[in-house]
Amino acid sequence: MPSPSRKTKNRGAGLRAVAVSAVTACTAVALTGCGGVDPTLPSSARARPAATSQTSRIGAVDCREVKCIALTFDAGPSENSARLLDILREKQVSATFFLLGKRHIEKYPELVRRMAAEGHEVASHTWDHKILTQIEPDEIREELRRPNDAIERLIGRRPTLMRPPQGRTDKTVHEISRELGLAEVLWTVTAKDYTTTDSAVIERRVLAQADRDGIILLHDLYDGTVPAVPGIIDALKERGFVFVTVPQLLAPGEAVPGNVYR
Repeated sequence: MPSPSRKTKNRGAGLRAVAVSAVTACTAVALTGCGGVDPTLPSSARARPAATSQTSRIGAVDCREVKCIALTFDAGPSENSARLLDILREKQVSATFFLLGKRHIEKYPELVRRMAAEGHEVASHTWDHKILTQIEPDEIREELRRPNDAIERLIGRRPTLMRPPQGRTDKTVHEISRELGLAEVLWTVTAKDYTTTDSAVIERRVLAQADRDGIILLHDLYDGTVPAVPGIIDALKERGFVFVTVPQLLAPGEAVPGNVYR
């Protein structure tokens, strides 16, 4: 998705054009990532149990036994995040938030605290949405370090997961992520919600792709997305899915820094 600006409603066609261009340049991201990596599947991660402090806090859901799916949101917090959190609380669903630093964590610190307090996983989507494969190693470190520092100050816990902008990653990004204690998380389901404001379209796209161990990518900053969430949750629950955070999806395994998961 494009790098978000201050006002969601004023982004309009310009951002959508950039987003469509980015998707065209990276059509295989949902399968392999733009770096051509071979991601670890949740089922493979679960086959390697890890006894850590994080494992103790992820809850009792066992995705080896139930049909799990992870709902994830990129590029928040935004002016729509409070309503999204209300919906998730009402539906008793936990999600994973990959947050941006500049103009987002900076602007809505109280929403970051609320996400953590209400049991969601708080993770990083970099500081300023720079494409990590197009910048120098020191810039990559800065893009990953700054949101981690800001999140830790707000919730008292440092993120262990990050999502590279546009899913673009490579060996250098893996190495720096490992150095900083971060695993990379891609996705299997995308509604391309940056291309439409039609909530019904967003819902249909998600439901058409959803499968066991899926990782759904949405962006709560786009106007059509949050209104689509209740219908997505209700329909998938009817199909027998259990919503989990990404760490719950991998448990009793654990995300390994420097590895990529999809």
